Amino acid sequence: MKQISVFMPLLLWLVIPFAAFATRNTSSADLIKGANAVINSQETVFTVTSPGSATTTFKTRITILNENGLHRAKLYVPYDKLSKVNYIKGASYFQGGKKIKTLKNSDIADVSSISDFSLFEDNRVKIADLTHTIYPFIVEFEYQTTSSNMLFYHTWAPLDEDKLSVENATFTVIMPQAMKMRYREANLQQKATQEVKEGKTIYSWQLSNLTPIKTEPYAPPMAELVPMVRTAPTEFEVQGYAGDMNSWQSYGQWFNKLNEGRDVLPEATKAKIAALVADAKTPEEKVKRIYNYLQSNTRYISIQLGIGGWQPFEASFVDSKGYGDCKALTNYTQAMLKSVGIQSHHALIRAGENAPDLMADFPSSQFNHVILSVPMKQDTLWLECTSQSESAGYTGSFTGNRKALLITPEGGKLVNTPAYKATENIVNRTIKVILDDAGNGTASAVTHYKGVEHESYRDLLHAASPEDQRKWLYRNISIPSFELKQFSFDLKKARLPEVTEKLELSVRKCATISGKRMFLAPNLMNKWDSTPNTVEKRTLEVVRSSAYTNTDTVIYELPAGYSLEFKPNDLAYDTEFGTFKATTKVEGQKVTYVRTIQLHKGRYKPEAYTKMLEFMNNIVKADGQQLVFVKNVQ
Repeated sequence: MKQISVFMPLLLWLVIPFAAFATRNTSSADLIKGANAVINSQETVFTVTSPGSATTTFKTRITILNENGLHRAKLYVPYDKLSKVNYIKGASYFQGGKKIKTLKNSDIADVSSISDFSLFEDNRVKIADLTHTIYPFIVEFEYQTTSSNMLFYHTWAPLDEDKLSVENATFTVIMPQAMKMRYREANLQQKATQEVKEGKTIYSWQLSNLTPIKTEPYAPPMAELVPMVRTAPTEFEVQGYAGDMNSWQSYGQWFNKLNEGRDVLPEATKAKIAALVADAKTPEEKVKRIYNYLQSNTRYISIQLGIGGWQPFEASFVDSKGYGDCKALTNYTQAMLKSVGIQSHHALIRAGENAPDLMADFPSSQFNHVILSVPMKQDTLWLECTSQSESAGYTGSFTGNRKALLITPEGGKLVNTPAYKATENIVNRTIKVILDDAGNGTASAVTHYKGVEHESYRDLLHAASPEDQRKWLYRNISIPSFELKQFSFDLKKARLPEVTEKLELSVRKCATISGKRMFLAPNLMNKWDSTPNTVEKRTLEVVRSSAYTNTDTVIYELPAGYSLEFKPNDLAYDTEFGTFKATTKVEGQKVTYVRTIQLHKGRYKPEAYTKMLEFMNNIVKADGQQLVFVKNVQ
């Protein structure tokens, strides 16, 4: 799977960062404090001329305060087959007002934005560079673009990163009076103003004196905290394909138009698929066989040319070429399933780990990926058609636990993908350690990673050479000093897949010898040693985005002649954030340590942060506890 957009054009991703600005040379002390750059002013004007075209004009004036704000001295203006850049202007100044330089054509690079896994893309980007090395300095940019891709309207968020201030910013949308625009506001100082003038409806927003966002550990996503206006069309058109985005159902109907007639397979392929599933006992077994066939005979390559950013290539194209992007591979899989009588649906989704929640009450293009939904008698089987290694039915951190838009024959319908709980994301590890008289150890570790916890190891297994796997393990095994003797990985595919890791280790100073005493910290590979900072007067909600259960069983065999002097008490904590339990048992020369931690995902009130920090600190203390043994004197 590819962790980037394979569905939207580049334009959407770059709408926010380079909104525009205009007038004053200086900023107040409050705006400068804690900032790397100050947007002195911004003007963004989005003029819709028809359901199929619009013009955007940006102006910007930014004070760059230090090298961490230097990226604001570069302007990136994307374009493609459906959009063009009419002009770019710019200049830079010393803070006193003396001009440093005027932007020349030679300062504007025009480069392909093609990704390294793409076969064809028409996305390009113009990069205007006004970087300087003496701070502070000021840059001004102005540009205009024209677009015939009206699937996307603007998202306006001038305060788009931390350590940034905004002195003044305006956003104006000009619509034909006969056309309706929809918008969604968040965290604004004042709501939109609206007027009708000369047959146009004009919407206006303004922001001023925004100081840098103050971040806190485990805070909500920044998009929830900053002022933002999202806009979307009702009626729109892309290369002759007209649509209506007033509801999810009508939006899905537009995709049905794009997909119409593109699921035709060659007769020879139909016969091959029929033979492949002829003796399958259940519909699910048929689906898995066809999915395995897809993974064995195709590969993912992005193809985004014009309307091809949303319209899949024909199933016959993928069948003959053996490659396609997410839309084409999903369409191909759907066609193969259809040929043996199994219904399925394209599902538009916002893919990516910790992707923002879909705004269910605001139908708009919020997606960057397509997967396949296959209804079964008991539940739904989800297929990630771009992966050659994923398990059928597993969505995981990439597409799981979020809403998707099913493209049904009747249109779009929002549904939920599987959510993975703490009881399904599991790390279960057993370690056996033989200690010598110097405190060194020989360790054998077997770890089972299940659910979301298996993903890093799955990717390592499929994408890295044995030598790179070894290097990765050296970087990620949490033991201060060790030598990796042997290792292996095994993947078990299932709706809840699992990787088994086996390690043989030589551990130096596994226990500390001091005179006749041996000090042993029993938690060998899963120790917490730090917690987030304390926050006085917390104002933001506490957001935990991961859920898992980890169990470590560590069995030590002590060298002869040692007896127990001190054993820490068994511990157990039960909180709203999760639970922790650690037990230690000593039987002669054998020590058995069992540690289980289960953490939940969720949102909590700001005042809960103190309790969560207390829970975490208790875990750190527990993980640092030691047993003490005394050498018997002969």
